[in-house]
Amino acid sequence: MTAAAGAPVQIKKWLSTLLLPTLLSAPISVAAQPFTVTTDLFDSAKPDTLGLSTPEGVEHVTVYTGEAGKSQYNHGTVLYAFAGKLYLQWQSSKRDEDAADTSVLYASSRDGLHWSEPAVLEKARSDALVTTGGWWSTGDTLYAFLNVWPNDLQPRGGHVEVLASSDGEHWKNVGRPIFADGHPLDGIIEQDFHRSQRGRIVTALHRQPGLRATPVYTDDASALSGWKVGAFTNHSIEKAVSRELEPSSFRREDGALVMVFRDQQGSFRVLASLSWDNGETWSSAQPTNLPDSRAKQSAGNLPDGTAYLVNNPSGSKNREPLAITLSGDGEMFDQAFLLRAGGAQLADPRYDGLYKRRGFSYPKSFVWKNHLYVAYGENKEDIVVTRVPLASLQAD
Repeated sequence: MTAAAGAPVQIKKWLSTLLLPTLLSAPISVAAQPFTVTTDLFDSAKPDTLGLSTPEGVEHVTVYTGEAGKSQYNHGTVLYAFAGKLYLQWQSSKRDEDAADTSVLYASSRDGLHWSEPAVLEKARSDALVTTGGWWSTGDTLYAFLNVWPNDLQPRGGHVEVLASSDGEHWKNVGRPIFADGHPLDGIIEQDFHRSQRGRIVTALHRQPGLRATPVYTDDASALSGWKVGAFTNHSIEKAVSRELEPSSFRREDGALVMVFRDQQGSFRVLASLSWDNGETWSSAQPTNLPDSRAKQSAGNLPDGTAYLVNNPSGSKNREPLAITLSGDGEMFDQAFLLRAGGAQLADPRYDGLYKRRGFSYPKSFVWKNHLYVAYGENKEDIVVTRVPLASLQAD
């Protein structure tokens, strides 16, 4: 992997022909971009694979298969490792997305390939929709975060509740996480929790009223208290929803934190914001030249510091293929691999349902035991995990 040389002439050359020009036609300010992607990385003439090769040793496991008339909708995966097991939670319903019968399920694995039968983490509620909110742990306690969307809250939004377990099987609701001033978190939490080099936990809330993406951080190791709001200004808010949504983050080699966002207003490019003070203040999110499908993505760092981002770099609403894009320094992304091919290599959905669609939706990732694991909803019906040996993601 070659780091960016930083020469202005070279940068102008890279950007002279934008990736997917018919879809990504808005001008890009090089100085404003927290990172850049080499323009020849994806081949838009090959939409099923984008011309990418598959990393050696990649494996795919179906953790859960949707059942007709019982659990046709499965989505919103989150991975985490605790006490020698890999845990996976997702939301499930009989037919439709965000239906009243939605419950949160989870499964576990000791090797990442063989998974337990799913168990109910949180059953459906009569007064609210409950969806996945992520995992965290401290000491001998595993925490499962839940997003709770009250039926009577307008505009649509919600809050966070937390379940705790010492064995990954028996759970107790320990209430709502709180801000440093003692008030409960007032928003839907993003499932990507990242620990900075100095131990701080960084993620984001979609705050009330509505869903306004806001970086948040805490120095409390349990992630249950001490949360503070990072200074950040949304570009715009339409119908109580911010342009920036569903972020993830990674760390650059120079120490800056980068938060990446879905662009709800349809540029089909990844938005990105920078923090130089460990998450306390953030720059205005800027469009990058990394294509996206206007969906959730997953970013992070490999053990050697390599920054990565998993998404559907289609530059359209198509959530296929699924790919991972890599950078040695977090500033120039110059390597990518195919995780799942689209087109004829992806079967159509088996069932009808509200907001059902083809594709590999809402990936979330986790590094564990020399592999990168990526979980996602295939066609929003089946829960699938792809695992890649870290050695296959090394720089050329």
